[in-house]
Amino acid sequence: MKAPDEVAAMLRLKRLGWGVKRIAMELGCSHMTVRRYLEQGGWVAYRTPRRSKALDGLEDWLAARFRQPRGNADVVRQELLAEHGVAVGLRTVERAVAHLRRAFAAEARATVRFETPPGKQLQIDFGERRVMIGGAPVRAFLFVATLGYSRRPHVRAFRHERQDAWFEGMESAFLTFGGVPAEVLFDNARALVERHDAATREVVFNAKLHAFAKHWGFRPRACAPYRARTKGKDERGVGYVKNNAVAGREFASWAAFEAHLDAWTREVAEVRAHGTTGEVPIVRFARDEAQALQPIAGRPPFRQMRELIRRVQADCCVEVDGNAYSVPWRLIGERVRVEITAGRLRVLHGGDEVAVHDERIGRRQRVIDAAHFAGVAGSGAWPVVSPRTDDTKPPAPALLRPLAEYETAVGGGWS
Repeated sequence: MKAPDEVAAMLRLKRLGWGVKRIAMELGCSHMTVRRYLEQGGWVAYRTPRRSKALDGLEDWLAARFRQPRGNADVVRQELLAEHGVAVGLRTVERAVAHLRRAFAAEARATVRFETPPGKQLQIDFGERRVMIGGAPVRAFLFVATLGYSRRPHVRAFRHERQDAWFEGMESAFLTFGGVPAEVLFDNARALVERHDAATREVVFNAKLHAFAKHWGFRPRACAPYRARTKGKDERGVGYVKNNAVAGREFASWAAFEAHLDAWTREVAEVRAHGTTGEVPIVRFARDEAQALQPIAGRPPFRQMRELIRRVQADCCVEVDGNAYSVPWRLIGERVRVEITAGRLRVLHGGDEVAVHDERIGRRQRVIDAAHFAGVAGSGAWPVVSPRTDDTKPPAPALLRPLAEYETAVGGGWS
């Protein structure tokens, strides 16, 4: 196949009166090649004969079905065989949907920037990071809240990402900002959202979240499933905290870590010129957004109580968040209800309170009340409160049932 400029030379020489053979000798090709191009009147691209393919006619079906398993070509291959009787290899399907996969990826990355008016929206999220505290790496969960208009941030550190941490973080943000926004946008965290249908966009929020939102007067909103980028202001805020406030720093204690985050927020995050708005967040907040927030008006904090069901273990303890709390030994094997509120842990059985302890924040700690082992042989060796610093468990008592039990027909009280 000749290049376009060679074919143009053939036509030019022909117009000058050259013969076919003379042109062929001049250009060093067959006279049949010259004759073919002269008959065509110019250069024509070579057309590869199209062969029929196994997936011809199924283009619309592939485009519709490819989205259902979120881009899994092997699932599409299996459905091709089941629904159409077309048996092809995985690589054949992958080639057929390659353009669909590129469009699908571009759609997932695409984010339309939108701005919200003052007081309209607060975006919240958690980010996890290992932080050096007291010379040891500690897993910290960073709560980041960002006002949609002014971009004023609020940062808190927690040791977990449970529902009470979400609520405490939001309340802390409301108190810091001096008001409540009209809506709060978050992702589909299990602690807040029970179900979010990606097709119908139907959202079922947690019942306690509804109560919390009603208490503070805001509307909860969840971003589209698998589209956390629609919550872009706060997604970038979490990365900013990780890479600026925390990166490369060590802290003597957890309290020092929290104090650093507060100081960093005031002295760095709130006073730098924001890359999108070009303004200082605290200045933009004071000028336009502070007065647009709903006033708190002396509303008390939303006191959330966690309720758990636990079974009493053979060591007379129930385990909550990695810590062990003692209960009366007669309840071994029984199911009890655990209520946690305001740093206190209550254990109830049959509606009666059987144990009360202070909640422990760390892990692998044992909180023991000696009264719960009264009458058990060897119980005098148990301390009242024994935070465990290693994995060594205290020895089990030699006898869990006292001899007095065999002398009476009816047992005493719980203690």
